[in-house]
Amino acid sequence: MNRPKIVSQDEWVAARKQLLSKEKEFTRLRDKLSAERRELPWVKVKKNYVFDGPKGKETLADLFDGRSQLIVYHFMFGPEWKEGCPSCSFLADHIDGAAVHLAQRDVTLLAVSRAPLSHIETFKKRMGWRFKWVSSYGNDFNSDYHVSFTKDKMAKGKVYYNYDMHEFPSEEGPGASVFYKDGSGDIFHSYSSYARGLDMLVGAYNYLDLVPKGRDEAELPWTMAWVRHHDKY
Repeated sequence: MNRPKIVSQDEWVAARKQLLSKEKEFTRLRDKLSAERRELPWVKVKKNYVFDGPKGKETLADLFDGRSQLIVYHFMFGPEWKEGCPSCSFLADHIDGAAVHLAQRDVTLLAVSRAPLSHIETFKKRMGWRFKWVSSYGNDFNSDYHVSFTKDKMAKGKVYYNYDMHEFPSEEGPGASVFYKDGSGDIFHSYSSYARGLDMLVGAYNYLDLVPKGRDEAELPWTMAWVRHHDKY
């Protein structure tokens, strides 16, 4: 880290006001972008996805839990994996605190993975999480929302992820998808985001962006190489 110039309090306030002007501009741009996100067209969900949940089989409609809006976090946890992805776990550490508040705003937040439910439940207990987490093992949900890739697709060198063809190092990828259910029970897909688009869901990163060293990842083999399951630090 290059140490910044040391200045007087008055000089610091002047510099801080200049940055504040840019921060306000960014906030206005973010609000505009969020409004445009909400104005995206919708796609009707026609497949009847069935998941394995803590109380048995549940359809996508059931996952709304009586609310009209659903956010699904696509948690990287493959059928043969021994534990969930550390980076997804880093994000998931923020879910319990948010979910209880989102429920008051007509939003259900949960996680979906291809791992069998028994594996999910074991890992969830180990991590001390309370949020709902269901298994999509045996249905096309992960494939249809482009967060799981077959060996045949990976053998071709590139897979469709984040709205383009990319080389990808894993059979599972992270993402978040948003759905709306209307009064007649029809379900619509309104939004999905992947890769760096998930940054806004990681509160710890927002804290790191405030401190002098920032995320401090430039010298790492990859950006999140420092992240561990919270019981492994």
